[in-house]
Amino acid sequence: MSGARSTDGGRRTRGSVLSGVAVAIGCVLFLGGFAWGAFLYKPYTVPTNSMAPSIKQGARVLAERIDGDEVRRGDVVVFQDKVWGDTPMVKRVVGVDGDKVECCDRRGRLMVNGKPIEEPYLPDTKATGTSSFFSATVPKGELFLLGDHRVDSVDSPEHLADGAHGTVPRDTVRARVDAVVWPQDAMGMLERPTGFAALPGGISEPGPVTPLTYAVTIGAVLILGGAAYGPIAKIAARRRDKGERKAATVGG
Repeated sequence: MSGARSTDGGRRTRGSVLSGVAVAIGCVLFLGGFAWGAFLYKPYTVPTNSMAPSIKQGARVLAERIDGDEVRRGDVVVFQDKVWGDTPMVKRVVGVDGDKVECCDRRGRLMVNGKPIEEPYLPDTKATGTSSFFSATVPKGELFLLGDHRVDSVDSPEHLADGAHGTVPRDTVRARVDAVVWPQDAMGMLERPTGFAALPGGISEPGPVTPLTYAVTIGAVLILGGAAYGPIAKIAARRRDKGERKAATVGG
């Protein structure tokens, strides 16, 4: 009997140590993931429907803080330019330094440097381009921007008469949108803009939203699992002790 109790005690000690380690690792992953995510990302609410269906009006997005020099074609960016308004706006970058951006070819596709761009994220309509034809060359250090819902978006073509020829400086960019986090039925990573991949500079890599999510989730599981070990072990021990006492009574 004493040998069995000694074995049980050893198991409890090892279990307590392992549960403590699990909670400690879980705290590191959970808190570290949240802290790193808060450092890298900022949430924004999209004020208009100009990025539908990729991002609908009122949606909450996670945008990675980046420098304007990191922007690539196809990126959905948060920017603020006084010519465009007083609030942060969300648009897709379709042209960068020196690009010639045109709308459109015979199939209604956007043209960048003479290359038609496939954009599967646009609304499923026959008119995939903007509400008007245009042709513009992007000045150095500037970005040409379009909304995905182009017939209902005030974007670069609408500002072609401005002094900056419809473009915005790279340094107006605050962040790059990686994911939609609300509403629930729209949650997920943004579709990759592969139509721009063949152009010089390629497209940007997705930010670390996925690994950060895994870190926070695994951390939460370890914390809950480790914390639950103590109560579960006590209940199991009481049941074993009760069974042993009952067996001893019957045997006596």
